[in-house]
Amino acid sequence: MKNIDAYPQYYSLVNNRYSCRAYSPQPVSREMVLAVLDTARLAPSACNRQPWLFIVADTPELCEKVAATYGRDWVKDVQTFIIACGVHSEAWHRADGKDHTDVDVAIAVEHICLGAASLGLATCWICNFDAPALTTALNLPEGTEPIAIIPLGYALADAKTPEKKRKSMDEIVKWGKF
Repeated sequence: MKNIDAYPQYYSLVNNRYSCRAYSPQPVSREMVLAVLDTARLAPSACNRQPWLFIVADTPELCEKVAATYGRDWVKDVQTFIIACGVHSEAWHRADGKDHTDVDVAIAVEHICLGAASLGLATCWICNFDAPALTTALNLPEGTEPIAIIPLGYALADAKTPEKKRKSMDEIVKWGKF
């Protein structure tokens, strides 16, 4: 099997990546932000439509506005947010009308999270936010929907990777028919 030797590093990356909720005040360089966003750019999408747009909020004023749409205290320390947006008119739609914008953006967001982790950066996938307020704060055009907020930064030095509580393989995998 090609590149099987790299699997332990990939597994370790996936296993150690977690949703960080304690960020250092150390800023993330634009170079690092662009490196992370490049992994999103390379993400696959249905029919290669790439129905996404990523807004980087990295000024104190804009970070404050983004944090206010989520309303949790821990985000007030975040100095860089990536807001993943979907553009539904650009997405592929299945024959039954299923819009794949959210699926495609989710793939790109996971690329962001894993790319960030590979660079020693922390992330958290936030979906529980006030979408209309965020749309207004970012001045998003009609048809562009904020789908996820991703804080991007360095975890506090004393942050620990929490224990993962996941279902067993037997609970999530069926071979053949159900």
